[in-house]
Amino acid sequence: MYTDIQLINNTAIHNFEVFVDGHRAFIDYKQHGDKVFLIHTEVPVELEGKGVASALVEKTFKYLEENNLKMVPYCEYIKVYLKRHPEWERLLA
Repeated sequence: MYTDIQLINNTAIHNFEVFVDGHRAFIDYKQHGDKVFLIHTEVPVELEGKGVASALVEKTFKYLEENNLKMVPYCEYIKVYLKRHPEWERLLA
């Protein structure tokens, strides 16, 4: 789902973001070297329950992998996502 929606790495404000139906969902992050600290995931109430958060996380993980980056998850949503999708644990720093 949401395969046609582009992930934007908004480096100016340290957000991975997607826009769906005019609404912005994002993951707040900090980067130090090849480690990306995933701090907080936020989806507007208008998009809740539509799979936007999981699509955002998946796209972010793919971006990290394609760019040879490792992640340090602080965000509770991302920690839960990793429990459901342990194949992504390969990206853990």
